[in-house]
Amino acid sequence: MAVRIRLARFGAKKKPYYRIVAADSQARRDGRFIEQLGSYNPNIDPAVVTLQRDRYDHWVSVGAKPSDTVAALVRRLGEA
Repeated sequence: MAVRIRLARFGAKKKPYYRIVAADSQARRDGRFIEQLGSYNPNIDPAVVTLQRDRYDHWVSVGAKPSDTVAALVRRLGEA
């Protein structure tokens, strides 16, 4: 089982809200996930990103690969 750290979309139409989740790479985008690691709300200015950094680091250390978008969000958190 390959684990990916990616975004799962929630919220109403035209008002997306995302959860950052660790999920099996074969699972659907908004389907089953292993653990919720944080959230991302692009609807407000500036966009709000919350992340349980210790759990993110744990999943990366055991081989989970973050998606390009999640990696960019984490880099942005590191700069702030």
